[in-house]
Amino acid sequence: MDSDRTLPGVRPLAVGVDARLRERVPGYVLGLIAVPDADVVAHAPKVADRLTAAEDVLHGAELSKADVSALASIAAWRDAYRELGVNPNRYPCAAESVLRRVARGDRLPRINSLVDLCNAVSLESRLPVASCDVGGIEDELTVRLAHGAEVHLPLGAPDAPEHPEPGEVVYADARDRAHSRRWNWRQGDVVRTDLGRRRLLLTVESAHEGGRDEVELTLGRLTEALTDLGVGWDPPRILDGSLSRVELFGAPSTATRG
Repeated sequence: MDSDRTLPGVRPLAVGVDARLRERVPGYVLGLIAVPDADVVAHAPKVADRLTAAEDVLHGAELSKADVSALASIAAWRDAYRELGVNPNRYPCAAESVLRRVARGDRLPRINSLVDLCNAVSLESRLPVASCDVGGIEDELTVRLAHGAEVHLPLGAPDAPEHPEPGEVVYADARDRAHSRRWNWRQGDVVRTDLGRRRLLLTVESAHEGGRDEVELTLGRLTEALTDLGVGWDPPRILDGSLSRVELFGAPSTATRG
């Protein structure tokens, strides 16, 4: 898939949330951080320590599977999935997946500096947090209900394309490629974050009452960590009921390092 990707540049990317999805889940909040040019490395000691600490906290909490499902931020996602006809027991949101895994005593696989950072912050905030390589995405990325003809290339299996079910929530681009399945249950291969220089979009999502404040706090945690890693970032943006679309990535001079 690397042939589809471009090195970081100034090409803008519009990111939006479709009105039909907003009608079904009015409390949905999407936080965004555009990272024009990140050098993703295999190991960053501060990130590794942070992820281990977040896992240790959950190990100590001794949460059961039912306890994880009952957390306010997770329960709201389960309700949102049911509203859209998805069984959250079979297809838990990204945050519930990592929380369940760690709560039962496991540790998450170490992938690279940015993926590990997102996993650490997701465990801390109990919200879905993801890193997406958008170097190969042109013009737009919209969180919307699928019509069913979109093409999804599964993570790690891009030669086995899938089609989302009609009405399923996906992150879709202008070429009708779906870069997620069942909202944030699974990320697609095109947007996986690999090593090297990458143009990234970090996302933080919530569906519960008061989630906007928690998304804002989580975005702040991410920008502080990015600064510690020496990674530049554009000012975070939040899509909620009052704002449905933003244009990200401008001139390189807009990137902030603290």
